[in-house]
Amino acid sequence: MTTPLPDRRIAFADCFSGISGDMLLGALLHAGLDARVLTDELGKLHLPGLVFTVEARTLQGIGCIKVEINSDRRQDLRTLPAILHLLESSSLDEQVVARASAVFRTLARAEAKVHGIAEDQVHFHEVGALDTIVDVVGAVIGLQHLGIDRLIASPLPLSHGFVQCAHGLLPLPAPAVCELLQGIPTYGVDLREELVTPTGAALIATLADGFGTMPPMTVRATGYGAGSRTLANHQPNLLRLIIGEDCEAGESQVVEVIETNIDDWSPEAFPHLCDLLFARGALDVTLASVLMKKGRPGFSLQVICPSAFAHPLKETILTETTAIGLRFRRESRRTLPREKITVTTRWGEIAAKKVQTPAGTVIYPEYEACREIALRHQVTLPEVYHEVRCRGNNS
Repeated sequence: MTTPLPDRRIAFADCFSGISGDMLLGALLHAGLDARVLTDELGKLHLPGLVFTVEARTLQGIGCIKVEINSDRRQDLRTLPAILHLLESSSLDEQVVARASAVFRTLARAEAKVHGIAEDQVHFHEVGALDTIVDVVGAVIGLQHLGIDRLIASPLPLSHGFVQCAHGLLPLPAPAVCELLQGIPTYGVDLREELVTPTGAALIATLADGFGTMPPMTVRATGYGAGSRTLANHQPNLLRLIIGEDCEAGESQVVEVIETNIDDWSPEAFPHLCDLLFARGALDVTLASVLMKKGRPGFSLQVICPSAFAHPLKETILTETTAIGLRFRRESRRTLPREKITVTTRWGEIAAKKVQTPAGTVIYPEYEACREIALRHQVTLPEVYHEVRCRGNNS
């Protein structure tokens, strides 16, 4: 049994054959993004000569979408300032402009480091071409219009060999891809074709909220986006995007437990840390006093989370505390089926949880909601709790 979390859509990018900009855009279209909506939104870029086609295909028996972007006129090479100006002078939604700009800034930062030049001096070559601008902006538009609140990606497969580009013959993974994927889970595969392009790496590095296995969700749509190459090992060159409602499994689950001990950190920052960790996918956060080496008092921090959210949570702990190392492991857990409800009381509607235990239904009032009522109406907190439980059990 599962309990959907309201107004929370999640997408899982299953990158079994890597990722490129056109693969992600094709998967979004196949998963339900209206091609007419996308075309209308892309028109707000006012790009001259854009020829945008969407083709339904079947690849090794799997239906998919192949996106083709062409131009009926010559396109100039573009620098980062030119691309940012193009976005800022468009009539696109502000959030789309901000997220697309962030992708290009991430890409420029990687290219600048590889070539040893300033970010504003990077000429993107293939990256600045019309198709990449459309891929990046189109992907951001697609995520917004499909209402995706959280994007999780699988670890990325990295091939070997060489690829021809404007700078000549470059080793795979491309140097910019290696820069872009720092801190992101990857694994090597015995293929000599490019699987992860710089555009694909920049998109997933900027837009993904976490990496790992498919998180718990109630699946609502699946889309496949086709790449441009036929792979030598005959596996389908597709990106799979699975979209659904984020949910908490009601029975057996596997979670990741992250722990660290710290003796030089002020616990006054703990509430702020909790807010960040819960916002980034933590299921539970605890802090316990411990006695550490040399008799120093310290703290043991423990975070429980779905495996897919573990990476950003680890980064948060290492950034927001003085921890210089973490322990983590996977454990099984069992939770009871539950749902969020509101209970009508003499003071109005109050939030609570209805939990199905082996002994029957139990109503658990929400502390913050009850506390607000107690303060506003000058009554005791136990009195509010009692009424919520009584009214909830009788409803």
